[in-house]
Amino acid sequence: MIATLFIAAALLTHADDVQCPTATPAQIEAQFERFNAAWATRNPDTVTDLFTREPVLLATVSNTPRTTPSAVRDYFVGFLRNAPVGRIDTSTIEIDCTTASRLGTWTVTLTDAVTGAQTDVRARYSFIYRWEDGRWKIDHLHSSRMPE
Repeated sequence: MIATLFIAAALLTHADDVQCPTATPAQIEAQFERFNAAWATRNPDTVTDLFTREPVLLATVSNTPRTTPSAVRDYFVGFLRNAPVGRIDTSTIEIDCTTASRLGTWTVTLTDAVTGAQTDVRARYSFIYRWEDGRWKIDHLHSSRMPE
């Protein structure tokens, strides 16, 4: 019983120490603009830097879950060759203390590097952001094609 009280007190003390960053829906929306701008650089390191130290990437055009920064980078090495440009079609944002989510549908336009042909990929997405190292980073990104 006494041990349980000490543990509960420790948890409450830790909870009081957590600093919640102030975030607005507009700031969370801006995270996608950062992501899209990083895609435009075609530099996988720039894109990977937007993810947390322990990311989860479930990409639209890959069957392989990416759960380390190096695996995320590896995915973007190939994917960025298609000059992706994203456009949010629908969006719902929720903000918590050190996490925020943006969920909805989007269209990603890919351009074939050889032919220049463009393809629109319509998909559902979920971005889960985590406050890490003084900024919002992508902790989880899932995107899957629309089941048409």
